[in-house]
Amino acid sequence: MTLPADYKQLVETYGDGIFDETIWLLVPGSAYDDCDLHAQAAERDEILADLWEFEDKPAGLNEAGAKVLPWAFEEGTGAFLYWLVRPGQHPDDWTVLYNEGRGPLWEHHDMGCMAFLLAVLTGTAETEYFGYLYEVLKPTVHRFAPADETLGETGQ
Repeated sequence: MTLPADYKQLVETYGDGIFDETIWLLVPGSAYDDCDLHAQAAERDEILADLWEFEDKPAGLNEAGAKVLPWAFEEGTGAFLYWLVRPGQHPDDWTVLYNEGRGPLWEHHDMGCMAFLLAVLTGTAETEYFGYLYEVLKPTVHRFAPADETLGETGQ
């Protein structure tokens, strides 16, 4: 599957790891299952298929062939950031869906993953989530910690 150019830039620049102790970037082929895009996509597909037997899908997924693909997750919350993938749409046009993970709420953002990540990290995102970054953590300097530094070098 072809992935968006802005995401590829993020992966080439940072690799797998965590931004501001909050947002983990998923990367294809990560040594860590929790950070591996392919492993997480398979797991999320299964979890969401079970969930959607009892709950409604987000509005953007009502189109035939539309699906979600995870690209990041929020530390310690069960929340995921997904791309909304529509049939025939170029990956650079995929937009972001946030799911709170432990509840039914989905939030759509009409932008790509890099723009959304930047908005969250700079406090300009129009979102019900991530406010604690500025209320609790109050980062004055933004930091990226590679997965090896955070999780250890053994992987898995």
